[in-house]
Amino acid sequence: MRLVVIRQQTAGGTVARPSLLQYALTTSPLASVVLNGSSCLWGCGENDSGLARLVGRAKPDNISWVVPGEWQRALPARIGATVSCAHGATICTEPPREACKHQWLAVSNGRFATHINGHLLVQLLTRVSADAVVVTAAPDLQACRERVRLTREGNLVGYRRLYCDSMEPTPMPEDWPHHLLIRRQAVERVFANGLPPGFDRLVEGCRTRGLRLRAVAVAGSVMDLDSADGLLRLCRAVFAHLPQSEAKLSLVSGRPASAGEGHGGVSAQPHIVGSVLIGENVLAEPDAVIIGPSILCDNSIVHSAAVVDGSIVGAGMTIESGRVVRDSIVASPACRSAEDRLATVRGTRRRWESPCPRQSGAFRKWPRLSYAGCFKRLVDVVAAVLVLILFAPVIPFIALAVKISSSGPVFFRDRRQGLHGKAFNCIKFRTMRVGAEDIQDTLRFVSEVDGPQFKMADDPRISTVGRFLRETYLDEIPQFFNVLCGQMSVVGPRPSPESENTLCPSWRDARLSVRPGITGLWQVCRTREPLRDFQEWIHYDTRYVRELSWRRDLWICWRTFVRMLRNFAHQFGT
Repeated sequence: MRLVVIRQQTAGGTVARPSLLQYALTTSPLASVVLNGSSCLWGCGENDSGLARLVGRAKPDNISWVVPGEWQRALPARIGATVSCAHGATICTEPPREACKHQWLAVSNGRFATHINGHLLVQLLTRVSADAVVVTAAPDLQACRERVRLTREGNLVGYRRLYCDSMEPTPMPEDWPHHLLIRRQAVERVFANGLPPGFDRLVEGCRTRGLRLRAVAVAGSVMDLDSADGLLRLCRAVFAHLPQSEAKLSLVSGRPASAGEGHGGVSAQPHIVGSVLIGENVLAEPDAVIIGPSILCDNSIVHSAAVVDGSIVGAGMTIESGRVVRDSIVASPACRSAEDRLATVRGTRRRWESPCPRQSGAFRKWPRLSYAGCFKRLVDVVAAVLVLILFAPVIPFIALAVKISSSGPVFFRDRRQGLHGKAFNCIKFRTMRVGAEDIQDTLRFVSEVDGPQFKMADDPRISTVGRFLRETYLDEIPQFFNVLCGQMSVVGPRPSPESENTLCPSWRDARLSVRPGITGLWQVCRTREPLRDFQEWIHYDTRYVRELSWRRDLWICWRTFVRMLRNFAHQFGT
């Protein structure tokens, strides 16, 4: 169950002038888009059965809106959503009865339309022990973005690349958050005295009643519906997700509309391209061009030779002949601030962003039924099973030798980035003494390779057994378990940690287009010449991604096998 609350804005203790959001909710059919938009965006394709069980399914029947009392009489009759009126400073004097149907009640800030990663939201609600969770949508936590850390003085501390959506704890906000999620058992105590106008008073009241609160930021996008840009983005999102939503919106799509059809009340023959939502008593003269996604509100007029492209024409507004309106809101100036008028009436061309981020286009993709897209994974599984069966009698002896040679665990787990930057624990037999990573920076001045890697011929951190395992590649046998789990491939780029990928932004996405490999082109072709190792690493990893094929993989496996035999022969002096 979701409760969406819109609070009356005030300026200096008095009610502020009509806002853009108030205008949108009192204008038909724009009001239906705003009110039904929340159901389209809730989960945004990630709303699985877990989220539906915890909060409720994303449909208008599970969403109730609460608007200021001054707006009630101006609401249009056909809005397709449940709307109640709030009087006085305190709203919602009692909890909704429908809240008992689900484990959590979501109280959302109606000024903002947000898309929050549904998978992360399920993880949060199933693991958290708090009675109420304050959720803020954070665009900088979305996948495929750079996060920059600055000091208070503005100096750069560091940055990192996020390859998947994430969430993190945050301090309790001072103002109303995007969402307040209340556990079913705590709803009545939270609503004991209604929801006060100030969020600080709500937090104080919850803590007085012994309720536990937690604040988190979750990857997501935010649209401020009281701004022109936010309202345009919401309308674009609703149009994009309309086939999957249950919003009852009547669209005219992709063809000239003839007189008397009754689609939204169009009374002439405009040229319509794409999806357009049209209100009642709309006059669009011949040769007018309306390009979707656009909305023509009630009693609006579009004269001949005018162009409306990706815009909202408000109720009773007129687009003069020959005028071109792109990515704009044409509405009464009384409902907008000077900033909104500058941003919308001038018709500056804008690219409408989808609130649901798609995967970065920097990764290379292959056809589903190609070798790289399907058959390579099948070959990996078969090869991993055969190798693990072949070495099963040897693995216990290797583990015993590692344990006897030096104190510490048998296996070494290191955090690496895999396909599309997803982190995983890369497993190997431990070849170094415990604490070797702590002294690596101390020894870096004698490193024999350039770039972020580290290598020295007689590394004092390597144990005697570990040196043999490295020379014969036996330390990498456990990585075939990573292959079975889909985290690695038999052949691919070297698995590298985030710290190394952060230093190489121009080519990291290319090598992360495929699973990292136990062996690879760089491993069999590198020369170890001074000041060339880092360049060869980049060259051979990106070259492998460009030329990926089964012939290349077979050649790399053969070269690796030959090198293993040569190293075994060298170790035993033959």
